[in-house]
Amino acid sequence: MLAASAFFAGLVFGIGLIVSRMVSPAKVLGFLDLAGRWDPSLAFVMVGAIAIGVVAFGWARKRSVTLLGTPMLLPQAGAVDGRLVGGGALFGVGWGLAGFCPGPAVVALGAGQPKALVFVVAMLAGMLLFEFTERMRARAKAPVPIQTAQPSRDARC
Repeated sequence: MLAASAFFAGLVFGIGLIVSRMVSPAKVLGFLDLAGRWDPSLAFVMVGAIAIGVVAFGWARKRSVTLLGTPMLLPQAGAVDGRLVGGGALFGVGWGLAGFCPGPAVVALGAGQPKALVFVVAMLAGMLLFEFTERMRARAKAPVPIQTAQPSRDARC
């Protein structure tokens, strides 16, 4: 049941991205082109998504389990730091250059758009690089085990 629900939710999400034309880099870049021929139609898509999200998260916060009985795992708000701001800026630059963000890129890849393949490969490479650097940071911060001298087997008191 869980897999079927996840498939259905992904299908609805993908169809929504196609209907709103979020999978079209030209449409997205037109929305981002404030100084040129600006296309504000995606703003309505975003406002609609935010409104649904606010209601859904408000309802979900009151629950401890999902409708399917699994634990309700909601993100916890964290501090706004340099890593968050830098990541957001990098995301925005990538979105502005490519006209894709991760969800629409995967849908566009499924639709056979060649530009989406380049974006998805670059996105996966970035994710792997992030995981690698996080593991290296964790290792660098890990305490070094203290080795204690073991008594010699020949030591006699």
